[in-house]
Amino acid sequence: MGSRKRMAVVTTEWRFHCHAWHMAERFLVGYPTRGEWHTPDLEVVSAYVDQFPDNDLSRQRSEEFGFPIYESVADALRCGGDQLAVDAVLLIGEHGNYEKSEFGQTKYPRYELFKQITDVFRSDGRSVPVFNDKHLSWKWEWAKEMYDLSHELDFALAAGSSLPGTWRMPSVDMPFGAQVEEMMSVAMGGMDSYDFHAIEVIQSMAERRAGGETGIAAVQGLKGDAVWQAMDAGSWSKGGWDPALFEACLARTQTLAQPETYSHRYPTPEQMREWVEEPVAYRIEYVDGTKATMLLMNGLVGDFTFAARIKGQASPLSTLFYLPPVPNVMYSAELMAKAEATFMTGKSPGPIERTLLTTGLVEACVQSANTEQARTETPHLDVAYQVTSESLFAED
Repeated sequence: MGSRKRMAVVTTEWRFHCHAWHMAERFLVGYPTRGEWHTPDLEVVSAYVDQFPDNDLSRQRSEEFGFPIYESVADALRCGGDQLAVDAVLLIGEHGNYEKSEFGQTKYPRYELFKQITDVFRSDGRSVPVFNDKHLSWKWEWAKEMYDLSHELDFALAAGSSLPGTWRMPSVDMPFGAQVEEMMSVAMGGMDSYDFHAIEVIQSMAERRAGGETGIAAVQGLKGDAVWQAMDAGSWSKGGWDPALFEACLARTQTLAQPETYSHRYPTPEQMREWVEEPVAYRIEYVDGTKATMLLMNGLVGDFTFAARIKGQASPLSTLFYLPPVPNVMYSAELMAKAEATFMTGKSPGPIERTLLTTGLVEACVQSANTEQARTETPHLDVAYQVTSESLFAED
C-alpha cells in the first residue's frame, strides 16, 4: 500500500448517479477492465467537495474509505499541510446547483477549481497530472487559459467524456488518413450537456482524417422548426445534410422509437416531427472543408450513433457508440482507465486539443442556436493537431 500514488478528488458534488459517483469511486473500489478486476495503483487521500445536497455521499465515502474532506482545494491538495502532498488530481466539475449564462450554459466552476489547483502548483513549485471531467469550461477564454496553464506549469492534462473511449458496434474506427467529406452524429440529451458527448463522437473520428485536425471555420446552431427545414433541404449545400448519413445513424441505433405495437420500422417524417418536440442541430464547417452535423433527437433515439461519407466509398461508415447501462456504467470505468494512465505515466492517452476544440464548439453552437441561428465564423477555433494511428476505444 505504501508504494501507491496519492490522489486528491476535487468535485462539485458527490451523490448517487453523479459523475463523482461514476468516476472517483473507481479509485476507491477498483473497476473491471479487459476481463479482470483492476485495483488502481492510486489511493484517494483527500477530497474537496463544493456542494453537499441532501443525498450527499461524500461524507459516507470519507468515513468508509478513510480520506478527509477539506474545506478548500488548496488544503485538499496539501492534505492539510503547507506543500503539495498528492501525485494526481481528479477534477469533476459536473452536477450541482449553479447559475446559467444568458445562453443557457450551466456555469460549472471547472475553471475556478482548476485555477485553485494550479495556484498550488505555482506556489509550491511542483505540478502533478490532472484529469478534468468533460469539457474544460463553459467559456472559451477560460478553457484556452486552462490549456495554456498546463503547458506553462508542465503537467499532463487529460479531459473529456466516456464517449470516445467506449465500445462501438461494430467495432470500427475512422480509417487513419481517410479522405472524409461529411460526418454526422445522431444523439439524445440536452444542449450544453449531451451535445458535448455527441460532438466528441464526431471529433474522435474526425481527427483521424487525412491531414489531421485543422480547426473549425464556422458553425450554425438550429432549433425547432429550423431543424426540420434543414432536414427537408436534402443536402449540405442547400442548408441541411446528407440524408444517407442520417439513415445510416438510424440503422445503427438500438433505441429507435416506434408506434405502439410496431418494431423496427423506419419512422416517417411526420412521426419524427410528432415524437421529437425540441430537435437541435449543429452544422459544423472545418477549415479544410470537411462538414459535420450533430443532431439531438430526444423522442426518436436514446443513444449515440455516427456516420461518415468517405471519398470513393459507396456506403457510409457507421457505428454505435455503446454505453452500458446503470448501475455499473462500464463506460466510466474505461474513462477512468485513461485517467489512471495519465496519472501513472504523466502523459494523456488522448489529445487534450480534442477537448479544447470540442469545448469551443459547444459554446459557439449553443450561442448560435440561442440567438439568430445563423452561420457564425469561428476564427478562434483554429485548433490544429495530429493524432497517431492507434485506436483508443475499448475493443475487448
